[in-house]
Amino acid sequence: MKDTAYTKNDIVHVSFEIGLFLKGIYGLLEILGGVLLLFLNPHRLNLLTHFLTKHELSEDPRDIVATYLISLSSSFSISTQHFAVFYLISHGVIKCFLIILLWRRKLFAYPLTIISLLLFIAYQIYRYTLTRSVFLIFLTLFDIIMIVLTFLEYKRINNASNAQ
Repeated sequence: MKDTAYTKNDIVHVSFEIGLFLKGIYGLLEILGGVLLLFLNPHRLNLLTHFLTKHELSEDPRDIVATYLISLSSSFSISTQHFAVFYLISHGVIKCFLIILLWRRKLFAYPLTIISLLLFIAYQIYRYTLTRSVFLIFLTLFDIIMIVLTFLEYKRINNASNAQ
């Protein structure tokens, strides 16, 4: 009988690959979001927000979500737009670039990814102190998991290459 039990290394490797795939999708969505945001200036955002919330506000003028969205869109400035475009595109490109290097098993990419994720985490924590966004907490937790998986995968690859 063949032993089909998975080893710790197999589980770490598969988890690492799934995490890379999810990070890759998120990186591509960030790039796409940044490109789309190039065309969504403050005036267009206000028009879109009013269009999307007018029905809800006609039923309930105090609707929390609709009034929050209108308030948020009215504070959206050109400088906010430029920052968001730069952040989303650069963050997405860096992530996708690192993922390609990791899939190609370039050894220097593992520590580089860990450092990059630590920098992203530092910025996400800073942004959390300003926004209190629960999404940033989940993103930070996912990045911490990816750091651990990247470190374990790096050790696995190093051990395998040293054994040869």
